[in-house]
Amino acid sequence: MRMLVALLALMLSVPVFAQSALPPAPYADRQIEDPALEKKARTLMETIRCLTCQSQSIADSNASMAGDMRSQIRERIMAGEEPEHIRAWLIERYGDWVSYEPTADPILWPLWAAPLILLGLGLLLLRGRIKRGRRV
Repeated sequence: MRMLVALLALMLSVPVFAQSALPPAPYADRQIEDPALEKKARTLMETIRCLTCQSQSIADSNASMAGDMRSQIRERIMAGEEPEHIRAWLIERYGDWVSYEPTADPILWPLWAAPLILLGLGLLLLRGRIKRGRRV
């Protein structure tokens, strides 16, 4: 019985040992002193999706990965990189899904054109129905 209780206690304590002992990224929750640079960083952070939460931007997320990404963005902004270059780097590293702003890659053109094509087909069908209704 003691062995069973000890095994149960060990199983319940595993998540405690799984916590990261790493310190948070230096600029995860600390703002840049220059307000203009902080505004550029914050604007970019609001357009980048948290890979852990998936429904929040990294500006709003408390996940450790979002903190790391915020820190990287702030460090790169302070180093003089432009936000679009940082966005391109994040997309290259994590994929198109990380950005809330859609891309205009040629492979996505059918996706962008589909609503227009369907609207055109609907208008043609409506026009045909109206003409047929007038003839009767």
